[in-house]
Amino acid sequence: MAVDSPSGPSGPVRVVLADDESLLRAGLRTVLEARGTVAVVGEAADGDGLIAAVDEHRPEVVLADVQMPGRSGLDALRVLCARPDAVPAAVLTTFDLDEYVTEALRIGVQGFLLKDAEPEALIRAVLDLAAGGAVLDPRITARLLPRLVPEPAPRPPRPADLTLRETQVLRLLADGESNATIGYRLGLAEATVKKYVSALLVKLGAENRVQAALLAQSWGA
Repeated sequence: MAVDSPSGPSGPVRVVLADDESLLRAGLRTVLEARGTVAVVGEAADGDGLIAAVDEHRPEVVLADVQMPGRSGLDALRVLCARPDAVPAAVLTTFDLDEYVTEALRIGVQGFLLKDAEPEALIRAVLDLAAGGAVLDPRITARLLPRLVPEPAPRPPRPADLTLRETQVLRLLADGESNATIGYRLGLAEATVKKYVSALLVKLGAENRVQAALLAQSWGA
């Protein structure tokens, strides 16, 4: 069970939510705002609207469907994730959209959530994303793992030169924990954790912490 860091945001986490189904957006807003820790500050029904909402509201987290009319959510996320000040983003998906999830991973999306996730899981996911963590719904992890390395190439083996501390950091990274929480649990400064994460990405050959977390889960870290 994850242990929260001793400090948190001064107010609700600001979220922009994008989905072309207005009823789904309304339901997600109700769920996310139920405990007062998340505030949906903007909504969008297409990719252009998503980019505009992010520019207008400056959220801390973006939740977006990948398939929307006009400019797709995936294309909008590609633009948003390429920015130097990119906002942490999670894809809202369904089991039949694996190819979109894979592309989202490649462009730098930090979370993957199923639209029917439990309310508490959605709220926790937003809080973790805002804190710099990676969010992986356990039900889609197994579907993503085979796509990290296309067949027929084998899944990369676990590096043999990981130190004890790197292994500890990797285990928490696999749980989707933020750098702040990892530091809190291991008694390390956040800057030190960042150095460990950077070193792990190099050793694992991963492009980002989400890929590192997926690989770690495949090794049972």
